[in-house]
Amino acid sequence: MSAADARTLALARQLMTHAHERLALDFAIELWDGSRIADDRDSDGLRLVIADAGVLPSLIRRPKLDTLIRLYAAGRLDISGGTLFDLAERRPKVKTKKLLKSLDPKLLLKAGLGLAAKPGAPADIGKGEGVAAHSGSSKSDIEHHYDVSNAFYELFLDTEMLYTCAYFPRWDATLEEAQIAKIDHVCRKLRLEPGDRVLDMGCGWGAFSCHAARNYGVTVHGVTLSEQQYLYGRDKVARLGLDGRVRIEHGSYEDVEGSFDKIAAIGLFEHIGFVNHETYFRKVHGLLRERGLFLHHAITRRGKRTDKAFHRKRPEYRSLVRYIFPGGEVDYIGNTARMFEAFGFEVHDIEALREHYALTTRIWAERLMANRDAAIAEVGPERYRLWVAYLIGVSLGFTRGTIGLFQTLVSKRNRGASGLPPTRADIYADRPDHE
Repeated sequence: MSAADARTLALARQLMTHAHERLALDFAIELWDGSRIADDRDSDGLRLVIADAGVLPSLIRRPKLDTLIRLYAAGRLDISGGTLFDLAERRPKVKTKKLLKSLDPKLLLKAGLGLAAKPGAPADIGKGEGVAAHSGSSKSDIEHHYDVSNAFYELFLDTEMLYTCAYFPRWDATLEEAQIAKIDHVCRKLRLEPGDRVLDMGCGWGAFSCHAARNYGVTVHGVTLSEQQYLYGRDKVARLGLDGRVRIEHGSYEDVEGSFDKIAAIGLFEHIGFVNHETYFRKVHGLLRERGLFLHHAITRRGKRTDKAFHRKRPEYRSLVRYIFPGGEVDYIGNTARMFEAFGFEVHDIEALREHYALTTRIWAERLMANRDAAIAEVGPERYRLWVAYLIGVSLGFTRGTIGLFQTLVSKRNRGASGLPPTRADIYADRPDHE
């Protein structure tokens, strides 16, 4: 090791020792030479690994979430002896700004000047800074997220390939059990009856469409913008012998024509964008027959005192849009309910499923990490690590309540009786058998 490298390492060790003590960190730190800080206090081996000398100056000069994501995606920051879930549990329970203010500014300046910067993570791991400038997902945005490859999604989704919040009848249910329970929960809220014509907006890989047709005697028209999902869903329909009962179409919900007794949009609304909300509500209203039912299942953010405050995007949100969900925008439940009423619907039921999605995304993350080698072979190390960070970050967001999820059941507003039963007992009773 050269004298310059030895000085760099000594400075990094001094800075990390100071940070560990001031922040009272409950995990060890490993530097690029293999040396560890506070390893004797760490009983279970959890360590934050700094892989090269350029990591610290990058963080000092640009202490942003985006910097952390890029360093993690490139493998320059890593976790050993645990996962991001474990690290998040041990993170100091104070805000990042307060954390930074607790550190010695002279030492930070010295480290920022004395540690040599290294090249950053490759620039093509996201879709670019400008991706959030438009509102609503385009076809290319959908492809960026969903057309990674069906094989990749198979590594962490359930056997039916459902990429939306599961519904756990009990917290120890398997993901497979919870996803089927979710489909049945939606079918029962829609009160599907034999002969109903159903529209599945944003049908994904066809799980809801096929299950509803097989178990409730309905015919279903599913539509998706993702070519990979369309091809998979089309083949599934043929494999299950559902031709004539289920039709999967590659295209936009905006181009669908006809009249439907029941409509479901499970996980579509996040892709619509605020400037397209009016189109969405008008289109659903036009497609739904009189007294027809619509089930709207969507991720939300917490409402703020003003819309201006709500639309101010936090760093976590900007990173999500840049790297994983280009074009994505998330509403708050109060505005969603207002828009339904404004566009001719009657709201009958709003159910919060936040904790269900926290568990769903945690299971997805754990399954993906368990299939690490296969995932890297399929999409490469950077994209694999981005997805791990994304799924864990989203799970933590649902756990902490910064994001939520609601199912909203509405019908076309009618001056007379809605036609719905007087209670919800039929929805929550034990699931009836279906032929």
